[in-house]
Amino acid sequence: MTGAGAGTDLAACRIDAVDVHAFEVPTDGPDGKEEDGTLQWDSTTLVLVRAHAAGRTGLGYTYGDVSVASFVESELADTVRGQDIGSPAALWHLMGRQIRNAGRPGVGAMAVSAVDVALWDLKARLLELPLIHLLPAWHDRVPVYGSGGFTNYPLDRLTDQLSGWVEQGIPRVKLKTSRDPEGDPRRLTAVRTAIGDEPELFTDANGALGRKEALYWARRFHDEWDVRWLEEPVSSADLDGLRMLRQGSPGRLEIAAGEYAYTTRDFVNLVEGPAVDCLQADVTRCGGITGVLEAAGLAAAHHLDLSAHCAPAVSAHAFCAVRRLRHLEYFHDHVRIERLLFDGTLSPDGGALRPDTSRPGLGLDVKWPDAERYRVYGAQTA
Repeated sequence: MTGAGAGTDLAACRIDAVDVHAFEVPTDGPDGKEEDGTLQWDSTTLVLVRAHAAGRTGLGYTYGDVSVASFVESELADTVRGQDIGSPAALWHLMGRQIRNAGRPGVGAMAVSAVDVALWDLKARLLELPLIHLLPAWHDRVPVYGSGGFTNYPLDRLTDQLSGWVEQGIPRVKLKTSRDPEGDPRRLTAVRTAIGDEPELFTDANGALGRKEALYWARRFHDEWDVRWLEEPVSSADLDGLRMLRQGSPGRLEIAAGEYAYTTRDFVNLVEGPAVDCLQADVTRCGGITGVLEAAGLAAAHHLDLSAHCAPAVSAHAFCAVRRLRHLEYFHDHVRIERLLFDGTLSPDGGALRPDTSRPGLGLDVKWPDAERYRVYGAQTA
């Protein structure tokens, strides 16, 4: 890689164009479906945004409905087109103002996230830097935990998947629970037997339980299977319920939430109290890399660690800039989709993802011939 800058004058670089694409990838679960405590799905859609300036292209993406793609085109593409690429954070603020009436949480935040990541990637590529070197990095790698373990997996697939991550050197793994709480003991026993006593075991209820029911299962998870992490035992909107569970959970079991935090205020609500032992943030939902940096500051100010929710190809760079970093969810669906659609994805080494500093930006390139078979939005690209 050439040196930083390579003569690039960012002040003279204006965003020439923004294009948007969406790709819907079927799941590889039993009967083509996957499920957790509250939802069943048969595909996942990745919305890709590309920003262009001075002959370079930056890319960003989010996971959501195809409507996110049309939101980017209708509300955000013209907002950033013609703007100076030098300050993605300033453009993040501009986009936030633009979508005030269109709707900031949910689809709006996901659209901003994809554009924000594309702008950071573009700036790094213009400077010929890996993204980690453009960010205020505290770390050079992000520890991961294997995540999948869907509630509709048969026991053999469940145990093979989680024990497979352990065999790869990943020392912590997570399964989905609470769709059929009475069936969870059999699943947890099978997993604990398969992975052994040493690896950390995490669970994710996806908000399926009531408060007292969640407290009952939190105690059983901890006492019988040495579960260390219970994610969204109740809805993440139930802040009082999360606080009750955090205060009442036994031993080393931690309560986690934050993957559905779309705005800075959402994170404030979770850290006040606090409602969680470990805060989560999703770079593709919370406003992109700029949003992660805001969440990281809040977490540090409240003496909480921050864990990355999914999207490993982006999170591996973004969360190196989180001082109180805990780990990254190495989620089966996203790992699979990113490998299908991009060159340059990362694989865990010693239980962590390390950004590739030999490649500019995120280090990703779209595999267009492979991606086209999944296209559901946008024009084909050569």
